[in-house]
Amino acid sequence: MLVVVSFFKGMTMNKKRRLDHELLSRPETCILIGNGYMSENVIATLVWSRNIRLFHWLNVITLSLLLIVGLIIYNAKSFGIAIEGKILLKTIHVLIGYVFAVNLLFRIVLGFVGKGFERWAEMLPFNKNFMQELKAYKQGEKLAYKGHNPAGKLMVALLLSFMVIQTISGLVIAGTDIYYPPFGQYFSKSIAIDKNKLEQIKPYSKNNVGPQAYKDMRAVRKPFITAHVYSFYSLLFLIPLHIFGVIWAERKERSALVSAMITGYKYLPKEQDKE
Repeated sequence: MLVVVSFFKGMTMNKKRRLDHELLSRPETCILIGNGYMSENVIATLVWSRNIRLFHWLNVITLSLLLIVGLIIYNAKSFGIAIEGKILLKTIHVLIGYVFAVNLLFRIVLGFVGKGFERWAEMLPFNKNFMQELKAYKQGEKLAYKGHNPAGKLMVALLLSFMVIQTISGLVIAGTDIYYPPFGQYFSKSIAIDKNKLEQIKPYSKNNVGPQAYKDMRAVRKPFITAHVYSFYSLLFLIPLHIFGVIWAERKERSALVSAMITGYKYLPKEQDKE
């Protein structure tokens, strides 16, 4: 039995060494080492799982589209967009928002049930040693990090917080604005004069809409609009800051930080890979 276990363990170790050799032998890696950008005393270390990379890039795509469409909607009057155009843009915005929300929910759940750097304990700045990590980071005591460095953890916490606010407020606004799920049915009933004819309630239409009930609904949604707008501007500020931080950290750490979110692998000092 011990022989069989040792055999498979040996196969796993050999497979890892072969993969490390293949990654370090890639032309792009050789160029980086040859130009002095990366040391030869590094090892390819799997950090970001396929789940993390899938979430990240789907999040990049959907959030970018939401920001672009959101800006157009916000400036619809300046662009001379008619009511029908605004309804179409809001519908597109909401549909993209559903994909964004499902992807974000997937990431939240993954943070509790995932492995390694999928888990929140490895991603967020809430562990008991974080202040020590941050102090060491500021003093430059550690150059390369297997996961996010302390500044990266703070940025992840901020980005996720504002994305959650965007999602919740956006779903409420979708229900009060164009009567889409999950809250559209509830708000339609709350403003309907005849609750048996909910199909008559349309965006920007007064058919079957009680004036006072509609006014009350708009009052309910007002804080959600405020939260949506301010979290929107916060993300517009944080995203370029995040990109700048990644570029700066890449130049400092030289661990293939950018490509790691594509391949999953960072190039770390050999002694650090064992941590």
